[in-house]
Amino acid sequence: MEIKPLRGYRYAGDMTRDLSTVVAPPYDQISAETQDRLYALSPHNIVRVTYPKDAADKYRRARDVLDGWLGEGVWRRDERPAIYPYDQTFSVAGQSVTRTGFVALGQVTDYARGVVLPHERTHAGPKRDRMELLEATGADTGLLFMLASDPDGELRRATAPVGEPIAEARDLKGERHRLWRTTDEAAIARAQALMAARRVIIADGHHRYETAVAYAGRHPGAADKLMAVFALEAPGLTILPNHRLVHSVQGFDFDDLMQAAARWFNVAPLADPLAVQLENRTIGVVSGSDAALLRLKPDEFERIAWPEGTSPAWRGLAVSILHEGLLRPLLGISAASLDAKTHVDYTADRAEAVELARAGKCQAAFLIAATTPEELQAVVRGGERLPQKSTHFYPKLLDGLVFHRLGE
Repeated sequence: MEIKPLRGYRYAGDMTRDLSTVVAPPYDQISAETQDRLYALSPHNIVRVTYPKDAADKYRRARDVLDGWLGEGVWRRDERPAIYPYDQTFSVAGQSVTRTGFVALGQVTDYARGVVLPHERTHAGPKRDRMELLEATGADTGLLFMLASDPDGELRRATAPVGEPIAEARDLKGERHRLWRTTDEAAIARAQALMAARRVIIADGHHRYETAVAYAGRHPGAADKLMAVFALEAPGLTILPNHRLVHSVQGFDFDDLMQAAARWFNVAPLADPLAVQLENRTIGVVSGSDAALLRLKPDEFERIAWPEGTSPAWRGLAVSILHEGLLRPLLGISAASLDAKTHVDYTADRAEAVELARAGKCQAAFLIAATTPEELQAVVRGGERLPQKSTHFYPKLLDGLVFHRLGE
């Protein structure tokens, strides 16, 4: 991938480097309640541009807010082109983990070029929303989360942060984010050379990437997109499972489901859904006070009616086994139903899934193992896309640490 340094816009509203009150999660992670919370943090919170409150003129209002900030010097452009090392320190299973990457401009190209590889499908509505916002503001505010293979660590060493960070923030979950600036031309050239032959996988940001490709088609001078690149092999690449919360299935009955599932799965009682270790061929099911552990029988794997043309790597995913071995054949939840969001909600928080199922807020929670980085690569590099909501990369990147204006 071709990357470039940028003269990023950064918050300059006060003397502190703590930006916790002006940053925001990606737009697709923001509920109405979160939006209100972010608005209340600061009149300069970036959410006012990235995800303005619904109104007939919300895109114009986002542009006016941004123009006002720039005119007042609340956000200022760095004087020299730079790449921006970026790290996140967070907790996983009680352990502190740090993930380090870097922010730069990356050239956007059609997927057919094979430089950028997607792992999930997109929908027209979110892309239309992002395009209207982009056309109104000309601001590239949302970081794409990109993954590049770096087995020997050479890219990580070349883009490692030096000295003190220029900005830091805590996200709404309390995880720490820090940003540095590298302006040394030799260091930037080294990073560019190392990235030139590498392909990247989109972890988060498919709708924004495809919007950027379409925008570049309309505006030839805007062929680059703000990206944060992390190594596939580095410590800290954390993928959480998206557990399924099933609702509105006519005639749903837990015992009937378990009896039908016994054709493909060994079914056993599940005493503690929060403690059980799940693998890709095991699924936890919680419904009210009932809970069971389903383990796919070895001889039944090939008897599942797999979608035509899917690879062994795709079929081996926990989410594929759940969809094709349980949800579709036994509950009638088809791919079209998943697209329409009529029967399934999602959460990456197992405790929340169990609590909702116990409280009857859904008919059942289906608990699955996470997709691993190795499984992700095997499917994507084979030219396939994962079933929807197969991955939840944690933590999310922050909008507002640095941004770019297209065409500059």
